[in-house]
Amino acid sequence: MTDATLLATADTSDVVANLRDLMRIVIVGHVDHGKSTLVGRLFHDTGSLPDGRYEAIKAQSDKRGVTFEWAFLMDALQAERDQGITIDTSQIWFKTEARDYTIIDAPGHKEFLKNMITGAAQSDAALLIIDAHEGVQEQSKRHGYLLHLMGIRQIAVAVNKMDLAGYDQKKFDAIETEYRAYLKSIGVTPTFIIPVSAREGDNIVTPSKAMDWYKGPTVVKALDSFVSGTPATESPLRLPVQDVYKFDQRRIIAGRIDSGRISVGDQIIFSPSNKSARVKTIEYWSTIPGAKQPTTSEAGYSVGITLDEQIFVERGEIASHIDTAPVETDVFRARIFWLGHEPMTVGKAYKLKLGTLEAQVTVQSIDRIIDTSDLSNSGVQQVERNQVAEIVLRARRMLALDSFIDYPATGRFVLVEKFDIAGGGIISMDGYADQRDAITARGTNITRAAHTITDEARAFRNGHKGGVLWFTGLSGAGKSTLAMALEKRLFDKGYNVYVLDGDNVRHGLNANLSFSPEDRAENIRRVGEVSALFERAGTLAITAFISPYRSDRDRAREAAGDGFHEIYVKADVATCESRDPKGLYAKARSGEIKDFTGISAPYEAPENPQLVIDTATTNLDDCLDELVRYVEAKFKV
Repeated sequence: MTDATLLATADTSDVVANLRDLMRIVIVGHVDHGKSTLVGRLFHDTGSLPDGRYEAIKAQSDKRGVTFEWAFLMDALQAERDQGITIDTSQIWFKTEARDYTIIDAPGHKEFLKNMITGAAQSDAALLIIDAHEGVQEQSKRHGYLLHLMGIRQIAVAVNKMDLAGYDQKKFDAIETEYRAYLKSIGVTPTFIIPVSAREGDNIVTPSKAMDWYKGPTVVKALDSFVSGTPATESPLRLPVQDVYKFDQRRIIAGRIDSGRISVGDQIIFSPSNKSARVKTIEYWSTIPGAKQPTTSEAGYSVGITLDEQIFVERGEIASHIDTAPVETDVFRARIFWLGHEPMTVGKAYKLKLGTLEAQVTVQSIDRIIDTSDLSNSGVQQVERNQVAEIVLRARRMLALDSFIDYPATGRFVLVEKFDIAGGGIISMDGYADQRDAITARGTNITRAAHTITDEARAFRNGHKGGVLWFTGLSGAGKSTLAMALEKRLFDKGYNVYVLDGDNVRHGLNANLSFSPEDRAENIRRVGEVSALFERAGTLAITAFISPYRSDRDRAREAAGDGFHEIYVKADVATCESRDPKGLYAKARSGEIKDFTGISAPYEAPENPQLVIDTATTNLDDCLDELVRYVEAKFKV
């Protein structure tokens, strides 16, 4: 670690007072549509070029025997000049009267979309370039969709090379109409669409005399109109742990503050370990003798902190304030752009990198593959290179993260295959619950009471062991029908048996719970604990709950131990929908019911159930016979 890594400015008030608003703009577009030329012209016309840079570029052009090109300002690599395409992202700063800017020039060639995504991930807004002569290309649509995917909502479109199109208003109007319609279809409203000539300087900084029919702003005025987002300092604290170091007797937790502020005395929590302590000191290296340690620091600074108690935390955890902690989960939905040389397939494992976190994840499902040209959905169960998809990822352990829409800094990730970045995307928790409450450690002053009656004694008197028959499956699969019928069969055979039905439980025990992902998780947690009590009492508890999440069923299994038997009542959505006496599927498809499993919320089928009952292909009596045989084989003594 360098000294700079732990640097925290002791007194930043003078610096902050002199800072102007800074906005990061990514510029994207199809290859050869003139991005670099436009940016070069923009820098020159705003007077932002360093002294002597123009002359150097001019001399270089003369030396090569080529016409002066503004693109040489951005295309800094020799390989780029030789190939005539931008292959890396370049950053350069310029300023207007309104604010300072960082322009990120991203490559437009299909093979370099990885770099374009990298540039977009760092940006607050976008300037998208379209060639007036070539019009809207497939890549233009792909770039628009990717900007949407990366969460960029402020987009200005520059229709470039209007000089080569004879400054034709009809040509511009046709492009504007077509592209506005496409962006609208993906939920993006471009702030401005501007006709420009980067080579001639039309509508870059000053209005074009050749296009007096255009009454909108120049590119600079459009950029100046963009609204800066919420300052990172005003967002909740996110401090990813980079590493932990020992100096003398101090354990210093180091990392860069992504958002928010941290102060001495703050009670903070580390996720996903859920360990908490107060900030004792904020450490920094100083070359100034006698400099005081800061008592606070904020987003953008790398800091080291010590705590008032010695707790073990490690790289990849996120420090936050307790009341605004990140999500904890082992499964989440994501929108990704795939860059791997091999297709992404269900069941394949990748390394996820999110901030300082590295974790193994597996593709649980591929829900949609989206054609960025026409937005059609494909049912193919693998994602090819340069495709966009909605997927579900599952980790081997709990992760700390955020939905991108809430906290972009901790809502973006990349997937690594072997040693290469194979894809990037953003996180969505739609349909999935924050599992923090479910894994929070219970109080230590609670002691389980010991019973004098043994499990063996109960089983001997009843003639069978206690247990939990956990029926899981989609709504309409037949769980309740089977459970009630099985209860009658087993009761007639002398079994102590009771059905815990989903609707019945929600009338009483869980009447205070909604159908949100968090409340559904709590619903299953309570049922799992109650069914475990039935099992310990020597009774066979039959549960009939959708219980769509594997993590929730795993916690129910943990509560009941070896007595837990997962039974997958299997039926496809079409079959379940055809049996829909309550009309729930119809209401879900119309949007009347939100978060409906199988339609607008996920169902994670069991991976290794003890028994599968296929109600789509087997009649009720045969299903019951199979269940009775299973019970007598597993529970009768």
